[in-house]
Amino acid sequence: MIRACTVDELPPGESVRIPGAPAIAVFHTEDGELYAIDDTCTHQDASLADGWLEGCFVECPLHAALFDLRTGMPSCLPAKEPVRTYPVVVDEGVVYIQGTAREDAA
Repeated sequence: MIRACTVDELPPGESVRIPGAPAIAVFHTEDGELYAIDDTCTHQDASLADGWLEGCFVECPLHAALFDLRTGMPSCLPAKEPVRTYPVVVDEGVVYIQGTAREDAA
């Protein structure tokens, strides 16, 4: 598992970018859910952690493509390809990301 942050460091409605290959964006929705997806928009090279979070969707800051945080699927153009999603685990107040390529290579 990759350590992302503590729950206290990621308030509801916010996101954090975890650098690496691949970079991962972790989102904390207003409903208290935590999601992790590839940080780079599949339409063009933009950080989704810099996008706008609304419910379970993030809007790419470049061209307004919307991605469902639960599935990684885009819900509107210009993005056509999904982003990868990752399971999130909270253990003793720390947010971890499971199943990353970095973890698989270790």
